[in-house]
Amino acid sequence: LFLKNKNLLKHPIEYVKGVGPKKAEALQKELQIFNVGDILMDFPFRYVDKSEFYTISQAKNVGENESVQLVGILQNLQIMGEGRRKRLSATLRDDTGRLQLVWFKGVTWLYDKLQEGARYVAYGKLNDFNGNKNMPHPELEIYKPTNRPTLDAVYHSTDGLTKKGLDSKGRRNIIRNILPHIQATDIPENIPQHLLTQYKLPSRYDAIVQIHQPNDKNALKSAINRLKYEELFMIQMKLILSKINRKNQLKGYCFEKVGEKFLQFFNHELGFELTGAQKRVIKEIRQEVNAGSHMNRLVQGDVGSGKTIVAFMVMLLAIDNGFQAALMAPTEVLAYQHYKSLSETGKNLDISIEFLSGSVKGKKRAAILERLAAGEIDILIGTHALVEPPVIFKNLGLGIIDEQHRFGVKQRAALWKKNKPLPPHILVMTATPIPRTLAMTVYGDLDISLIDELPPGRREIQTLHKYESHRLTVFKMIADEIAKGRQAYIVYPLIEENEELELTSLYEGMIAIERSFPKPKFQISMVHGRMKPDDKEYEMQRFKNGETQIMVATTVIEVGVNVPNATLMVIEHTERFGLSQLHQLRGRVGRGGEQSYCVLMSGHKLTKEGRKRIETMVRTTNGFEIADVDLQLRGPGNIEGTQQSGVLKFNIANLKEDSRILAVARRDADDILKNDPALNDSKFQALKEFLSTDAASRNWWSRVS
Repeated sequence: LFLKNKNLLKHPIEYVKGVGPKKAEALQKELQIFNVGDILMDFPFRYVDKSEFYTISQAKNVGENESVQLVGILQNLQIMGEGRRKRLSATLRDDTGRLQLVWFKGVTWLYDKLQEGARYVAYGKLNDFNGNKNMPHPELEIYKPTNRPTLDAVYHSTDGLTKKGLDSKGRRNIIRNILPHIQATDIPENIPQHLLTQYKLPSRYDAIVQIHQPNDKNALKSAINRLKYEELFMIQMKLILSKINRKNQLKGYCFEKVGEKFLQFFNHELGFELTGAQKRVIKEIRQEVNAGSHMNRLVQGDVGSGKTIVAFMVMLLAIDNGFQAALMAPTEVLAYQHYKSLSETGKNLDISIEFLSGSVKGKKRAAILERLAAGEIDILIGTHALVEPPVIFKNLGLGIIDEQHRFGVKQRAALWKKNKPLPPHILVMTATPIPRTLAMTVYGDLDISLIDELPPGRREIQTLHKYESHRLTVFKMIADEIAKGRQAYIVYPLIEENEELELTSLYEGMIAIERSFPKPKFQISMVHGRMKPDDKEYEMQRFKNGETQIMVATTVIEVGVNVPNATLMVIEHTERFGLSQLHQLRGRVGRGGEQSYCVLMSGHKLTKEGRKRIETMVRTTNGFEIADVDLQLRGPGNIEGTQQSGVLKFNIANLKEDSRILAVARRDADDILKNDPALNDSKFQALKEFLSTDAASRNWWSRVS
């Protein structure tokens, strides 16, 4: 059957020698391996070096945890003991000595299978038992002097696979049965020849053979480099093609004029000079919304870099051109803060700004929806309530999503559908700096603008690490700041697994704080996630208005609280926070002109990662540098907002380790598509065919920022 199948890579896995229906079912269920192509593309994750053979006398001097490989004659095969003590014992003999081999599992099966008097290769770790060396549960196979691979592939497995004989050894045997039947024509090349030559990469066929059965370490290294480059190159090709297709096929509303409201605000209301970065980003957006194509842009800016003003000025562009604008934020607190802030910012501009969330009900809600549909509201700000079916815009030209990683894809897509015939331009903003490698993958088909400059007059926040034993010193810092008329935050971690523990921690901390900062001299606000929205808002407003000097909170204040008078942030149990979250929390202070401080409190017992996070926070306030360290520590799949992106399910590449390969792959894909976006040149035909067969798996969501 195997040899008769014309398309060998599509050949069902159950018909491969050594598989059968039961093993095939396990491979399908556990690893989604359905055919020969699937198993060939399921690569090993490490290799056991079996290039060196020891004599038995040499092996007895090897260190405790080292594995050794021996060749000898198998003798004295016997089953010993009863019940739980039942074991299989044998002796391996070579010219230098003897070694006992012992098995406690599969005793009868092994006894029937092993051949006494035959020459075997034994591989395993040596154990010391009553002063004598033995090798428990060695891997055994008949010795063949020729064609022995020196590097044995190790594959990911599960208990279910191992029980079916599909551990690494079982998988290696299946691959050995497949590879002799596969030829280079079965695995056509997909990378243009000039790139293979430039980087001295092996062919696709050779790379796949060598990754499973490497001839030596150099051949393995070449295969790994080739397959990593291929994977990252193909991702970049798809993302850039997606962007090109979107720009060519999807038209956008044209914001042709810079009108009265924009100019009035810029010339008379702004009150300060925009930074060079803000001006650059506004110019990039202006050029795009004036070109007639659809904008799908990510604006990245560190905490306090002035993204909201940029967003507001783009809204004014939309209004001047006869369109409405919407701003969607992930929480009611943040959405309402945007509403209050922009209402104040635009109070002299003769524009209508309204707020909509789940808590806006009854006649008030009905009036807003009616005015919105009539075109009497210029800017609508709110939570995901903006994208619910009853919300109808007369002419939505711009949708802005703040902290976009906190929204599900469907919510973002719903904003797209709020206008016809064309979708509104989409601007997504994040204050969570995205490492460059992630930006090139997760957001590779978006245009990206960076606001990488802080407004003048902002002082760098000083970050200090203090242990629990320094608490009195930290409380004195709080008292000193309050004496200057300033305010302070004290933040406790959100313990997702144990909400009760979280509140206990918060309440116990509150008792100690109230003891050290007694009423009536000091007033304290407390905010946590289980409070009613109205109560939470009341406490936040008290703090914002300066009625309370200390805000004790869980991470609900990570985004959305803007109190320029707050100059001190104390973070309790710092070791329980991720780097990105610590950076976000620190950004709650330093918003006025005064020197601000962030104190990271921790116990003395810190993990290596915990120490690295704290050292990074103390060393730098650069969000992009912090994001890169976060990627190194946590890996891309755990960075906020990336879990839902299938683009991170790499087969062999690793963003933590392969950023240089990614940068090269991005540049090469860019160069090819700049010169030949349709891939019409004959040298790109194989690449074009490979991408077209993969296109069916791509979905519409990639358009939705």
